[in-house]
Amino acid sequence: MPDFSDEVGRAKRDVRARLLARRRSLSPGDRQAAAGQVQAALVALLHRVRPHRVAAYVPVGTEPGGPELPEVLAAALGSAGVLLLPVLRPDLDLDWAPYDGPDSLVAAGRGLREPRTGQLGPDAVGGAGLIVVPAVAVDRRGMRLGRGGGSYDRALARVDAAAPTVALLHDGELVDRLPEAPHDRPVRAAITPTEGFRGLSPD
Repeated sequence: MPDFSDEVGRAKRDVRARLLARRRSLSPGDRQAAAGQVQAALVALLHRVRPHRVAAYVPVGTEPGGPELPEVLAAALGSAGVLLLPVLRPDLDLDWAPYDGPDSLVAAGRGLREPRTGQLGPDAVGGAGLIVVPAVAVDRRGMRLGRGGGSYDRALARVDAAAPTVALLHDGELVDRLPEAPHDRPVRAAITPTEGFRGLSPD
């Protein structure tokens, strides 16, 4: 009989496969419209929170937010703010480096684009006043389903529990409940194109 972790792993893979297939079915126009809505809601959140330092990421493929998300966030932060982007380490942990415009990004493994220089270490995310993370799905308790590498669970473990953490989603990816494992780390909010910003809380 399989143990609990095997059952959770299979359940996560099933949900992940279904939702990623749904993302791939979105038309380019739908993706672009959704990206604009997510960006607008995120910029509005940034103006409310007013952080000096934001940790975010460069969306790739069908990920919500669009590939221009770093430029949008950098513009909203202004010259006094700092935008940190992840750099994937060989062990799948995340280092962090400041964003310095589109030309500062280079192609990396797994289809990612990353800052080429300036890594500050994995703990740099802990100093961010707003942390924006990718997700395949999030449930209404804040539990997050990622791609399965555990990179963002490790990053979120370095963030204060009270820090604003928000996942970007497509419509239909904020669900009632997700399978979870002991290492999974929750987020405190999600943004979807139609619902905008939604605060989340555990049971």
